[in-house]
Amino acid sequence: MLKGKTALITGSLGGIGFAAAKALASLGCDVVLNGFAPPEAIAERVTEIEALGVKATYHGADLRRPSEIADMVATAAPDIVVNNAVVRHFGAVENFAPEHWDEALAVNLSAPFHTIRLSLPGMKTKGWGRIINMASIYSHFATVNRVDYMTTKTALLGLTRAVAVEVARTDITCNAICPGTVLTPAIDWRLRQEMQRDGTTFEEAEDAFLAIRQPSRRFVKDDNVAGLIAFLCGPHSGDINGAALPVDGAWVAGR
Repeated sequence: MLKGKTALITGSLGGIGFAAAKALASLGCDVVLNGFAPPEAIAERVTEIEALGVKATYHGADLRRPSEIADMVATAAPDIVVNNAVVRHFGAVENFAPEHWDEALAVNLSAPFHTIRLSLPGMKTKGWGRIINMASIYSHFATVNRVDYMTTKTALLGLTRAVAVEVARTDITCNAICPGTVLTPAIDWRLRQEMQRDGTTFEEAEDAFLAIRQPSRRFVKDDNVAGLIAFLCGPHSGDINGAALPVDGAWVAGR
């Protein structure tokens, strides 16, 4: 279905990004991976994607540097862009390190802008393109000690809408996905710390964690987010443009 097309996915050596790479590759799309990892781990990821019968390459662009983003986009010439890379820090606003704020703006917001800006001319020449920005459930409401993450993820919705209306008369779309809580290594570590502190099982710690979050009482699966990405790149998605699509176990609906 996507044979002959190339997807550039930032932050794609693990988690949702790598799940998206596999989902798109399974539809015949070549993939350009990006992110930081040891060389042997990168090689394993490339091999895993190539095993699906497509071309897989890696570009190590540091998304804090626009010149490296430019080289990545020029090398990839993408038909599909998935802006997935993210950095996050924790702390109250008055204690938040300015360098952490600047890094979050660069990676979470400016990098998607530059990737889109540089990819659009090629998409317009080809007459087709798909841009997907990975926002968050925290694009819709606030929590404490997450000022960089919430600000940049909310701003991604504005970027998504601005691009969508500019490309509305083409066969290019720009949408945002807003996942709820995924069981990341950081959250797994947090749950295990709570197990030790409270003397609970992992399942009990998980239930307590999700009880104040997703009404589904289960973590969002990477593959389900990746499946939505694949749909947005498929043949029935052309009229979905400028949307902010939750994958959150009814978290927003239940607030």
